[in-house]
Amino acid sequence: MIRNVVFDFGQVLVRFEPEGIALPDFPDPADRALAVSVLFDRAFWDRLDDGSMTEADVLALCLPKLPARLHAAAENVLAHWFDRLPPVDGMWELVRRLQKEYGIRAYLLSNISKTFPEHLGNFPILGELDGCVFSGKIGLVKPSHAIFAYLCRTYGLDPAETLFVDDNENNIKAASAFGMNTYLFDGNAAALSAFLEEKIQ
Repeated sequence: MIRNVVFDFGQVLVRFEPEGIALPDFPDPADRALAVSVLFDRAFWDRLDDGSMTEADVLALCLPKLPARLHAAAENVLAHWFDRLPPVDGMWELVRRLQKEYGIRAYLLSNISKTFPEHLGNFPILGELDGCVFSGKIGLVKPSHAIFAYLCRTYGLDPAETLFVDDNENNIKAASAFGMNTYLFDGNAAALSAFLEEKIQ
């Protein structure tokens, strides 16, 4: 029986779309394409996720790769990306319904920078969860089993009674190997809701 649901953040509770994040500061398509390729380089964001770099560190590495005329815009993107993550349609409502109607405990497990918790006020849903784990704060990242162990130990979760929802197949495979129930999310909140209805009743 499912008693707990653990949600990923980007592409599950919010949309993380580099093009959209960069658009306000880079209206020109060519400039935006360049900025996205540099500012959202996975190599940098992996280090944000594991807490070994901050956004300021990333900016320092990115600026030499961009023309000087784009530096101010690049700085603004990295200073405000937290403000540009719209909700995934239907997901916040689903979380609230699980908690209120079914007594399900809901948690967050996110690979995200250690500065992100300073911006939780942007996302009211996170304050309504029963607990949150942010990779950058603890130096552990998905798909490491260590972060799933940390989550379960911190909140007293039984993996067999826990459903993990993520859009990344590698993370899903790791959670399954750890002993959790899993759901590979494709952006369809209604499909996830139907799946949960079968699992929790």
